[in-house]
Amino acid sequence: MARDWSELHELATDLFAWPTDAAGWEQYRLTPEQVEFFNEQGYLPGVKILDENQIETLRSELAEFFEADHEGRELWYEYHTNESTTPETVLFHALGAWRLRPAFHDVLWAPGFVMAASQLLGGPVRFWHDQLFCKPAKHGGVVAWHQDYSYWTRTKPIAHLTCWIGLDDATNDNGCVQYIPGSHKWDLLPITGLAGNMEAIREVLNDEQWEKFQHPVGAELKAGEATFHHPLMVHGSFENRVDRPRRATVVNAFRDGVVSDKNEELLTGVPPIPQGQKMEGPFFPLLFDPATIG
Repeated sequence: MARDWSELHELATDLFAWPTDAAGWEQYRLTPEQVEFFNEQGYLPGVKILDENQIETLRSELAEFFEADHEGRELWYEYHTNESTTPETVLFHALGAWRLRPAFHDVLWAPGFVMAASQLLGGPVRFWHDQLFCKPAKHGGVVAWHQDYSYWTRTKPIAHLTCWIGLDDATNDNGCVQYIPGSHKWDLLPITGLAGNMEAIREVLNDEQWEKFQHPVGAELKAGEATFHHPLMVHGSFENRVDRPRRATVVNAFRDGVVSDKNEELLTGVPPIPQGQKMEGPFFPLLFDPATIG
């Protein structure tokens, strides 16, 4: 039986150095201008999270996940070797890597992530779940336009955050995340599919909203950089048609205090949290409380 790293709620390796005092945290703090940009536009690109060694370690662990008989495969919340609805393209998508390997576990506690997340959420950061989105060279599939919270309505209130971290350079050519600036101020939209038609969202938009889709903004990133976005931010990504992969790990979090809004399991294999009770426990650890650093 593989080790379940979700049983450990602190760094498992020396891959990341946890600052020991307030001064040590300063290098990771977002500027007021960055926080303002996020609040106005709904996203914030270009935040450095990983160094070269951390990137290579994560890539090495990720390569194991592509093997059919990899150790720990029973621990995934979801595992799709190809979630693309178009046969000639591939979109690898999986949830739960933090349980399977120590580096994917430790990225939850990356200082650059937890500090930025606490500033953007306005308080202590609790883990929701992670994801992997990988598009192979030349035939990588799309991630259709959507709002993350439309898949998370089993929790409330809306106090969530997504951090998308590139394990490769992400460009408009290889399928980086695309945003519709300011769309986080829209209401919650119906789900129109995650891995299929980029035009499907048209049916749930008014003409003014659709006009905004004619001017998407690509979050082009260097490997190791992240883009953060609001849970109502409309985003997606196009196909990868170039000769290099586009791999990413995503950490989804929420502000401490969010509660369950259903009595069934919130993630596959995770014991239910009764409706109205706080999201906490072994699968939803508290990652960072800014009040503890003075």
